[in-house]
Amino acid sequence: MKKLLTATAATALMAGAASAEDIKIGVFLGFTGPIESLVAEMAPAAEFAIAEVDASGALLGGSSVTAIRGDTTCVDSAAAQSAAERLITSDGVSGIVGGDCSGVTGAALTNVALPNGMVMVSPSATSPGLSHQNNEDNGLFFRTAPSDARQGVVMTEVLMDQGISEVAVTYTNNDYGKGLADAFQAAYEAAGGTVTINSPHEDGKADYSAEVGALAAAGGDRLVVAGYVDQGGSGIVQAALDTGAFDTFHFPDGMIGEALENNFGSDIDGSTGQHPSPSVELADAFTALADGAFNATSPFAPESYDAAALIMLAMQSAGSSDPADYKGHIMNVANAPGEQINAGDLARGLEILAGGGEIDYVGASGVELVGPGEAAGNYREIVVEGGKITTASFR
Repeated sequence: MKKLLTATAATALMAGAASAEDIKIGVFLGFTGPIESLVAEMAPAAEFAIAEVDASGALLGGSSVTAIRGDTTCVDSAAAQSAAERLITSDGVSGIVGGDCSGVTGAALTNVALPNGMVMVSPSATSPGLSHQNNEDNGLFFRTAPSDARQGVVMTEVLMDQGISEVAVTYTNNDYGKGLADAFQAAYEAAGGTVTINSPHEDGKADYSAEVGALAAAGGDRLVVAGYVDQGGSGIVQAALDTGAFDTFHFPDGMIGEALENNFGSDIDGSTGQHPSPSVELADAFTALADGAFNATSPFAPESYDAAALIMLAMQSAGSSDPADYKGHIMNVANAPGEQINAGDLARGLEILAGGGEIDYVGASGVELVGPGEAAGNYREIVVEGGKITTASFR
């Protein structure tokens, strides 16, 4: 996609002449709640990019940049809005990496970020509904993970390629779960598949036998669990295994993480899934860059690094840390034309922008933004073998 804006010599002069300041970036993720195990890798990835830029001294005339955490909880919109308000009004952040789960992200965007003119770049809020919401956000909302409208198509391709033409579906009863389940059903049925049941489940229950009973009665060659690995999704899987209702599953992104291996091991061998992911080459490079600081292949870790990087690169392109100034530069630095900038190469990107040049940020996940602020997206297809999540292919 062509850049929407062109860097100018005046912008470069602004960046070079900017007075050094202490810039804060909010890392607004679910440090508690149903994706806590995923956030344990996502937050360090975002903070890794922030530390990289801070160490370079190349942002806006030698400005420092630090991360400030805020907890979305993933599921409590009131708590998320309160945390976002604190980040903006008390902590004085100049940009926000997040939110993570779609419902709390939409609530914080509408009720906090938009009234305060704050940029949000989400690494993992994938509800298709946010595509419509960010048409009305004054250009403040972006995401580095693709919409679940795309994931529904990829899920269909994975299952159909394996000859699975009939599935039961259960989803966590929120914006993320329903949006993904509906997108999948539409794509799957259009491809000739049959969804025997598409049923919600509530998180936080001790017993999911009733839900699994209904799923088992409907039948299917595989059970699709569009839930959270640290919450009801795992409860559904355990109940299905205990009753013998299903022994193989298909897992979208919210279910894929080390907790899945720890919870079930080889009991779910043969199960499949997918999550947004960079190419093999980018994944290997990001793993080497992280060097054990966090799990670089964990879902949404690359996208978290990229969300932070885009905010800081856009600031440099605009010559300002004011969201009103740099929001229009995010699409600019994310796309061609320009010199390609990979993860670990942020200082060079900042220097090119300060000198009046253009960049095409590739980053850790292969960033390509399409309007309005959407990631084009690639996916890693997984299969569980020997109790471990392994890579089957990339799509």
